Amino acid sequence: MSNKISHTGIVESVESDCLHVRILQTSACSSCKAASHCNAAESKEKTVDVYGVSDTSSYRIGQEVRVTASIQVARNAVLLAFVIPFAILLAVLFIGSRFIADEALLALLSIACLIPYYIGLYLMRGKLRERFTFRIE
Repeated sequence: MSNKISHTGIVESVESDCLHVRILQTSACSSCKAASHCNAAESKEKTVDVYGVSDTSSYRIGQEVRVTASIQVARNAVLLAFVIPFAILLAVLFIGSRFIADEALLALLSIACLIPYYIGLYLMRGKLRERFTFRIE
């Protein structure tokens, strides 16, 4: 098993140190012959930014490139985006249930506790951009 995630994409725009690449993210079953008749097969177009490209002059708009990221980057992204917020939500819900009897208020409080977390992620976006990097192969 490879320790990289890779997608083929098309360069949309070129900046001094960044490439904007459009990739087509498809589900695993989209390559099935019956995919056109099935609702489970889906694909989405996404744009990824590839920072730290040393020589952007060698890339042109419309060029096909392969974008890669490590499995560890993907795991860390899932951790920050889903696991930690879910743990915060459950922790506030269970701890708050000992002190607050109103379930609606408790649910709102649990969701409101995620606001500082997401604000913190937003404020740290520069550092996160350095850690969650894509590369061009």
